Amino acid sequence: MSTLRFRAVEEAFKKKAIKVTPPAECTSAYYGKYVFNEVAMKKYLSTETLKVLQNSVEHGETLDRSIADEVATAMKQWAMELGATHYSHWFQPLTGGTAEKHDSFIEYKNEIGGDVIEKFTGKLLVQAEPDASSFPNGGIRSTFEARGYTAWGPSAPGFVIDGTLCIPTIFISYTGDALDYKAPLLKSIAAINRAATDVCAAYFDSNVKNVKTYLGWEQEYFLVDEGLFATRPDLLMTGRTLLGHESPKNQQLEDHYFGSIPQRVVAFMRELEFEVYKYGIPLKTRHNEVAPNQFELAPIFNEANLSVDQNLLVMSLMKRIARRHGFRVLLHEKPFDGVNGSGKHCNWSLGTNTGVGLFTPGKTPAENLQFITFIINALMAVANNDSLLKASISSATNAHRLGANEAPPAIISAFLGTQISYILNKLEKSTSEEAIVLDNSSKPSLRIAHIPEVLIDNTDRNRTSPFAFTGNRFEFRALGSSANCSSAMIVLNSIMAAQLIDFKKDVDTKIANGETKEKAIFEVLKQYIKKSKKICFDGNGYSKEWEKEAQARGLNCETSVPKIFQAYKEKKTIDMFERLGVMTARELHARTEVEWNTYTKKIQIESRVLGDLTMNHIIPIAMRYQALLVDNVYKLNQTFSTEKANELGKDSIDLIEKIAYHTATIKKEIEAMTKARKEANVLINEADKANAYHDTVLPYFDKIRRATDSLELIVDNEMWTLPKYRELLFIR
Repeated sequence: MSTLRFRAVEEAFKKKAIKVTPPAECTSAYYGKYVFNEVAMKKYLSTETLKVLQNSVEHGETLDRSIADEVATAMKQWAMELGATHYSHWFQPLTGGTAEKHDSFIEYKNEIGGDVIEKFTGKLLVQAEPDASSFPNGGIRSTFEARGYTAWGPSAPGFVIDGTLCIPTIFISYTGDALDYKAPLLKSIAAINRAATDVCAAYFDSNVKNVKTYLGWEQEYFLVDEGLFATRPDLLMTGRTLLGHESPKNQQLEDHYFGSIPQRVVAFMRELEFEVYKYGIPLKTRHNEVAPNQFELAPIFNEANLSVDQNLLVMSLMKRIARRHGFRVLLHEKPFDGVNGSGKHCNWSLGTNTGVGLFTPGKTPAENLQFITFIINALMAVANNDSLLKASISSATNAHRLGANEAPPAIISAFLGTQISYILNKLEKSTSEEAIVLDNSSKPSLRIAHIPEVLIDNTDRNRTSPFAFTGNRFEFRALGSSANCSSAMIVLNSIMAAQLIDFKKDVDTKIANGETKEKAIFEVLKQYIKKSKKICFDGNGYSKEWEKEAQARGLNCETSVPKIFQAYKEKKTIDMFERLGVMTARELHARTEVEWNTYTKKIQIESRVLGDLTMNHIIPIAMRYQALLVDNVYKLNQTFSTEKANELGKDSIDLIEKIAYHTATIKKEIEAMTKARKEANVLINEADKANAYHDTVLPYFDKIRRATDSLELIVDNEMWTLPKYRELLFIR
């Protein structure tokens, strides 16, 4: 095994950047080539059908079956001209990834066994019936009830990949319960559209007919040479290194961030960009991240539903293209101990059909009133739902990253910057007489000064804040790199929608009691500023002082992931989601069961891999080296006097004792961990089992790691079988 390690290292050093030939045309010429977008629709659909389809996308209306047949025929023709032979509904089950089942276009023309034709109908486009038995469902359906349905909505265009027409769909049970991320995401987008439109149209601009949700994600990841990856069973099975002493040099010199990108990596990035442009994904940024062999890519923001699909597609393309360049992509939130983990910042914003960003400062007092209204309501939404928001980004993998002085702490707080904080403090202390003035048209408005956009963009970003205002959007930084963005977007959209509904109710009540619209808005906002203060924090989120202060403020400071998930089952959470029509109590209970079950399985797998690695790799090698040391001591005693031999063999004896101690510790802790795992496995309740794994199994991981990492520093490097951190992180 040690020879395999050194062979992998040698081959990795020899690898050169693969030549990537750019397309002959400029990017704009082939951009979106593999997507059934508006350009393709205009070519393959009649004008009348195109209008109906566009109207369906704009208003969320169901397509008539006759229209669906024409769309299906057009999509088939378009896809076949791109080499497609199969189609598949492409959906997002609760596994966190995507799923697809490919069916050929061919059908018998007439009789069975005769000629075939390529056929694709509206029925096949709109709905499919994949076997749902093996997907997580949280008890929504019985084992013997395998039926599940996928259903297409025109808001997400189809695309061709590897000769298959992929159709983005929702995934629901026979009874109509959502079994995926997309269905509740679409409902949350619809909910915030209704709530935000009502507020805008009632108080600020009657021309606002709809409000869209936008998402810009930032994908962090590691690249590891494929040969080295193959010799690390922990990376192969869990996505992270369960063992490994930190390299003498890691990221302490801070020389990797924004540094020169290695040639092999640049070649991978270029090919990835050329490929994703064909799918209409506007990748804009690429750079080295903080840790060695860590990188980031980010697109231009897009409508949230489409942006989520694009992120999932990019993650898939990253993996397959990386292998062509001799790399493996690591999307785990903490693949290496002692260096930065990987997140996926979600830049969340709202915009009207009139072209106004609701989190963007305006140019007039009236526009800034709208801006401040939405900022304060966002703060209220987070302040009232910090536990739920934390649950949306929690996982067994992300828990290793959050709060590790490299990512936002596992306490939800908001950062606004000096200018916005100043405005809110001023409003809070103002009276209505001070704040409300007459403008040039003798129309009352709030005295809110113009807020220069350039200054806001340049304000301190406070990297320790999980939810930070960054000029025209909120940047939610707590999401993990491997996660589906929908998880956070569903919650953000929903809590904001619920808050805006409450805001309008509060304002309308005051107006009904005789107050002017402007004064009513002012009074409600003033109350909200006071109530939301608990979530606002501009200081160091990593400090122990903040932990104490956060507890005193009543914020959720829980660190146990299974306990954090309990927020999905709280009454106020269920009431909110049901009121909005986003998810039912049944769906929420099921998803919580899935989260607990997934957590248990992740820790269970890691525990088993850890046991295998230590007992079958580490201890045998350590004992072999120990035997060499014992043999050396024996030969010294055979060669020299007892006194001289003891003097010369002192260091070897010391190492023998250390190896004996560490191997004994490993065996003891592995045995105890295995016992704890078996005791947890007999528990029936998913919450109890997840809590048991967190409380009684997970604590052994660090104890075992400390012992194995100590052995790594003792055992002869030539004998050590697993690639070390210096090789995994610095060979590229």
